[in-house]
Parts: sequence; C-alpha cells; structure tokens
Amino acid sequence: MKHLKYLLPFAFLLLPLLNRAASILMPMDEAQKNHLKAYGIAFLVLKDGGEVDWLLNYRGGSFMTKYDKKLEDECNIRGVSYEVLPDAKVSEIITQVSDPSVNMDLVKLEKAPKIAVYSPKNKLPWDDAVTLVLKYAEIPFDLVYDEEVLRGDLPKYDWLHLHHEDFTGQYSKFFAGYSNASWYIEDKRVQEETAAKLGFKKVSKMKLAVAQHIRDFCAGGGFLFAMCSGTETFDVALAAANTDICESMFDGDAADPAAQSKLDFSQTFAFQNFTLDDNPFSHRFSDIDVTTTRKVDQVNDFFTLFDFSAKWDVVPSMLTQNHDKVVKGFMGLTTAFDKSKLKPDVTIMGEMKTANEARYIHGEYGKGQWTFYSGHDPEDYQHNVNDPPTDLNLHPNSPGYRLILNNVLFPAAKKKKQKT
Repeated sequence: MKHLKYLLPFAFLLLPLLNRAASILMPMDEAQKNHLKAYGIAFLVLKDGGEVDWLLNYRGGSFMTKYDKKLEDECNIRGVSYEVLPDAKVSEIITQVSDPSVNMDLVKLEKAPKIAVYSPKNKLPWDDAVTLVLKYAEIPFDLVYDEEVLRGDLPKYDWLHLHHEDFTGQYSKFFAGYSNASWYIEDKRVQEETAAKLGFKKVSKMKLAVAQHIRDFCAGGGFLFAMCSGTETFDVALAAANTDICESMFDGDAADPAAQSKLDFSQTFAFQNFTLDDNPFSHRFSDIDVTTTRKVDQVNDFFTLFDFSAKWDVVPSMLTQNHDKVVKGFMGLTTAFDKSKLKPDVTIMGEMKTANEARYIHGEYGKGQWTFYSGHDPEDYQHNVNDPPTDLNLHPNSPGYRLILNNVLFPAAKKKKQKT
C-alpha cells in the first residue's frame, strides 16, 4: 500500500499515452459538413506521401489516416468534419469492416493519381462539373487537349476526364441555334486551324484520332472518366471510324448516306446497336441518349445507386460510395443512356428503373477502366449555354458531385494480388 500512492500518479500520466490520438477519421455520412472538400484532404495526404484507408460502406464511405497536427489544422481550415481516434477505436473499426458477415471493407489508398482534364483552351459559354469540383476540393490537375493527346502525353497520367466534348466533329450539333454566335464561330475556327496544323483535312478526323489515342491510353492501364456528350460522342466517333457522319456545314462535304450500315460496334466501350441522328439541325447524336424521348419531369427525376458487395465487387463499391443512395437527376446534351443500347458486360451503377435509363456506368477496356456519367451538372438541373457556373459553396454535400470524386480517388487504390 505504501508504494501504491507513488504508482497512482504515474498511472495517470500514462493514461493519455495509452489513449493517444492515433488516427483522424473523416466521416462521410450525414455528420460530414463538407463531403466534397473531404476528398481534397484525402488527396492531400496521398500527395504528401501518406496512406488513406477508405472504409467502404462504413458511415457513408469514410476516410481514415494517421493523426498529424498539420492535417487536423487543414481539416479545420477547409471546414471538413473529423474525429480524432485512439488506437483502440481504430482497431474496433477495422475489426468491424473486416467481419465477413457485414457489407463493408477497407481499401488502402497509397499514391496520389496524376490527373488530366481534356478541355479546350479557348473559352466556351458553359462550365465543366469535373473541373469545378476538382478546384473546389483543391485537387490539382493538368489541362490537356488535342495537341497534347496526339503528341503522346497521356501515358504521363493515371486518370483522364473528358470535358463535354463532341468527338464526332459536329461542334456539339449547336449549328441550328448558335451558328451565328461569336463563340461558335471562334471555336470552329480554332478547331479547323488546329486540325490543319496537325495534318488533318477535317476536324472530325482529328477528333477520331484523339478518341483512338484515349482508347489506347485506357487499354494500357489508364482510368477514363467522362460526362454528358463526352460519353456518347466518344463511342459514336469510334464506331464511325470508317465512314463520314458529318454534313457539309460541319466539314465541307456531305455525310455518307450509308453511314449507319458502316458503324463498327466492336470498337466502342459501352454502347452498341445504336442509330445515328443524321439531322444536322437536331441537338441529338444518336438514340443512345433519351433526352428528347423521356417523359420525366424534374420533381420525379432521380436515379438510384446500386448496392454492391464491398468485399467481392470492390471497384463498383468504391465508385458508388455515398451518404445518399438516391441522387437527383440532371440534364445535358446526353441526359441518360437507353439501357437497351448497353453492351452486356457494362456494369450499371446508377439507374432510373421506371424509365429504363442508366445514368452511371462502368467497364473495363484492356488493362484500364472507364466510367461514364450522364448529364451536365449534378446541381443544375438544366444548365443552359451562358448560364453562370455552379457555386459549390452552396452544395458542399452534393451526392451527385461525390460520384465524380469517387472516380478521382479510385486509381489510388492498392491493387490486390491476383490468385494463381
């Protein structure tokens, strides 16, 4: 008893060490004040050489990493909710997500992916959701366009996003409404000059070559993400490689009247058996998109994310992590995909079942993987030409924008060893 009075103060001194702050947890459920900037914090850790545990299906797909005072300060600066956890709590969480009976898992993120956004250098009167959210989340990226792609720069990157591009060379089929607009005239001039500079007689031929380079980037192990018309026109261009689908106002000569019969669907990533819209005054590229045929009003426009097995279907589980499984719909040049036009090996990750629409799809090509996300801006239902950019300070918890950022972190995941 005599020695006990000396041991008790020493025990109290040890207590903080036994319960020391071991990790920072960024919850991604409703407790998170800024879901979008939390991705930026996770990216920052990776960029600085650290590791992040992505806790699939645990509190909305939370992030956990080793405690660091500078990181805690950064969370406070950026307004990201976090919890400081002792070792015992970390062990409890790892045990919970590893339990075979629960649909959870832990994926290690090890290296910050190098990101490129395929986007024109000249200013166009609309914004790109991916560029907006990367800037908001403070995730660095490089801009690349036709010249960089065609000179072979893509292998420098892990992840490529396709801006709302028209890879068919029809200038987004804006001729009917905007052919006299200064921005349309300027864009056409710049595209034609670039094509000539790079040795192409037509913009459509240049865009096809770009699409084929992007296809090869993916085949070699790259990660591809596209939204809106960047999804549909990418596949249309690849399918139409051996024909001419552009009318004279786009490339100076008539389209091939037999173009439809010459489409090669073996060249595409996601879509097959689609029919071209050969009307140059239409905004539609093909019947892949259902914008003009759907009968869905804004109040009822939403899509549901699939539940995947976190332990067996790891990739789609990562790509669908969210605090809300029902996501508001939003329109674009390509609003939603007709499910009947999908190839059989395409994974549907988000759909509006009642309308037979797919909104969020994924697949593999060669050694790489791709994700297509329909619509223009997840927080602007019908973003029109010349509308101001979305202010993401007003939407820090956007489930629709979270899907984009899932794709940004996806290439950082540690690759599991293949069974022999």
